[in-house]
Amino acid sequence: MTIPKAMRSRMGLLALCAGLVVLVAIAITVPADAAGRATAPAQDKPSNDYCLGCHSQQGMTKTLGNGDLLSLTIDQEAFKHSVHNEETILCVDCHAEITAFPHPAFQAESRRSVTLRLYTTCKNCHDQQYSLVLDSVHQQALAAGDFNAAVCTDCHNPHQQQRLTDEKSGALLPDARLNIPATCARCHSSIYDVYKTSVHGAALTNAGNLDVPTCIDCHGVHNIQNPTTARFRNDVPSLCAKCHTDPKRMARYGISTAVLNTYVADFHGTTVTLFEKVSPDTPTNKPVCTDCHGVHDISMVDNPATGIAIKQNLLAKCQRCHPGVTTANFTDAWMSHYVASPQHFPLVYYVSLFYKIFVPGVIGGMLIFVVSDFVRRRLDSRKGVLR
Repeated sequence: MTIPKAMRSRMGLLALCAGLVVLVAIAITVPADAAGRATAPAQDKPSNDYCLGCHSQQGMTKTLGNGDLLSLTIDQEAFKHSVHNEETILCVDCHAEITAFPHPAFQAESRRSVTLRLYTTCKNCHDQQYSLVLDSVHQQALAAGDFNAAVCTDCHNPHQQQRLTDEKSGALLPDARLNIPATCARCHSSIYDVYKTSVHGAALTNAGNLDVPTCIDCHGVHNIQNPTTARFRNDVPSLCAKCHTDPKRMARYGISTAVLNTYVADFHGTTVTLFEKVSPDTPTNKPVCTDCHGVHDISMVDNPATGIAIKQNLLAKCQRCHPGVTTANFTDAWMSHYVASPQHFPLVYYVSLFYKIFVPGVIGGMLIFVVSDFVRRRLDSRKGVLR
């Protein structure tokens, strides 16, 4: 039977439509990534503005298991000036478990447990610093069960922390250096109260003098060690020498850079130096810098009340190791880190000068005598042979 041309056209059109319907049905029912074909584009991470849309509101809190109120409010202005915002770090880069609203359930017993759960996120970007902390006295205390021991976010508020180091040189910025004592004072407030009245602390906290040592110069930054160990005590002279043998820095204050050399040349310093090099973990009963000058309460040497340039104050320091000493003249044996000169300890200077001349003169004279005698004997010997 012959199908009319018009009917054949209509049948072709119907077949084409049916084919299109089948294709659409397949597209709807088959997953987009089937058989390795192109996947749907991933949804972008929520922006910080999206998160702050809620978390910048005042009074946002969450009640924890022990009744603590955890503040969920972020200071938007402070975060805007933070280093994390400058580096375009997203909220969800740290809070990776949160991808949308509403958030997944979060349960914690106390504010401290929240801190201890979240601070390990820091290692994702700051692996080097995090690794150093693992060897610190703080981490050792935490591992021993002291959950109040400092962790990253106790010193660096992640929502407010400003830049600490210069982007090019890596040097600590002035404002960051000035803020170090106040940061440590969050836990070590009693030590800070002593430090801020010392010759170092007063210069830093009151006058903004960046030449003086702050906490991290003596204790380190992330790998802070236990300052009560024998090793730390034996290292104190070298520690103080970092600043006190710097000619440029000491010249600004008229302080001698010979303090380490004069200490090492003394019996006390020679012994401590030996312990430091040979047996750094062995305690020594010889004094180090902090035994005479103090630790956090270091004062000006000419301070009438505490300065060890004052004879009675120095005697009191000596009596800690030499309790039988009662006469003030005992301290005259110490030259106060001075190198002997006509102005300071002239007797020692001139006796030393005498021996510097006398000893080479005697030895030189003996050498001349020995050499001349040898020459004379050789000459006499030759004359005897000729005869």
